[in-house]
Amino acid sequence: MTIEYSDQRVLRVRDPAERENLATFLARAIRLDPAAVIRLRRRGVNYVSAWAATGFEALAVRTVVAELAVDDVTVGGETILAGLTGSGAAGPIDLGYSMDSAWRGALPPLTGFAHVDDVPARALVELAERGVELAAEHGSSHGPPASLLDQTVLTVTGGNEQVEVPMRVVFALTAMDFIPHSGDKADSRRIAPTEIVRVRATRTWLRLDARYGSVARRRGPGLPLLPV
Repeated sequence: MTIEYSDQRVLRVRDPAERENLATFLARAIRLDPAAVIRLRRRGVNYVSAWAATGFEALAVRTVVAELAVDDVTVGGETILAGLTGSGAAGPIDLGYSMDSAWRGALPPLTGFAHVDDVPARALVELAERGVELAAEHGSSHGPPASLLDQTVLTVTGGNEQVEVPMRVVFALTAMDFIPHSGDKADSRRIAPTEIVRVRATRTWLRLDARYGSVARRRGPGLPLLPV
């Protein structure tokens, strides 16, 4: 019997480097939440964006060269990761049952983001390191206090735009390990001085673009964008 993959929920990532990129993203998302669900969205013909919640009321995304048989679908992170790392990883990955109902909230728009300014990646990692120290001092078994997470730790100004970056977004960026570094984990002393993170914004969204992925969050008060 011949299976027509084009009529099913399948993902195909032909390039080994792109498979590795996506697998790394998924592994980090699952590290933050073992039950992570991933929202896959097709971008044109040749690209697929994978979205994940980070636990910091911010979303993480990595875009890879791939083919998706549907426009938009939410599936279990473990399902995709197993398909990417299994013996048949070069072939179509069966995404299984849709978990669309497990995703709540809208994604950021594809267009309309204005470039506000670039900030040194090292400075963001230093902020995260200081935040971890404060969380250890003032946190509880439930994690860092909300007052710390909601605190504005960086204000970026460019053109006619001023953007406040809360600790939540900085934590999300470093938790997903989107900034390149040497060693086993991010350390501000090992971040190249020339490495930058680009700050972009719309009227309602903030986005930080690093070398290995982006994080986004609604600006101002709003409902948390987390899977159910």
